Amino acid sequence: MIRVLLIHDTCLLRTALATVLGREPDLEVASAPWQGAAAGYRTLRPDVCVVDMDGPEAGGPRGIGDLALRCQAPGGGGAALLALATPGRPGPLRRAFEEGALGYLSKNTSPDRLVEGIRHVAKGERYIDESLGHGFLEAAAMPLTRRELSVLSLAAEGASIGEIARSLHLSNGTVRNYMAAITRKTGARNRVDAIRISQGAGWL
Repeated sequence: MIRVLLIHDTCLLRTALATVLGREPDLEVASAPWQGAAAGYRTLRPDVCVVDMDGPEAGGPRGIGDLALRCQAPGGGGAALLALATPGRPGPLRRAFEEGALGYLSKNTSPDRLVEGIRHVAKGERYIDESLGHGFLEAAAMPLTRRELSVLSLAAEGASIGEIARSLHLSNGTVRNYMAAITRKTGARNRVDAIRISQGAGWL
């Protein structure tokens, strides 16, 4: 039996997808939003975590970085990560890759392909949806680091410098330095312009 933890912030989609996956005789499925991912992981001790990379929480302090640490920690169970991503958005793909995801599937894929992907990564095999190939090339050329993406994602949600600093456990000065680097790397005039450019390029 493969224990699967499905993490998605939209309740209706999360519940429906968990129901579909739960019909497979070899899958035991639980689901949670990103805010409840840690608790869900402790309860289920999954073999595979299927994670939605498009939600804003995925790049936050309780997002994929925290989940990856739990998967890799001694005694953590060694769960494999399978990322669900939208074609044309290289930012989430890069985050998932940097955190060691083993599988990558387009959110336009069929449930059968998702089940196939889960079974592959549960065996330690890499599984990549061919429709995401161009996104991987774009992700490789993306100028922003993982931390810069986290800072910019929170800024795009309207968080202030102080709120970003508290959320990511940084000083206000460090956040300002990150924002300056982001503005320079994106060729933007200011923070708002950097957000616009990054969203247009699919990095956020």
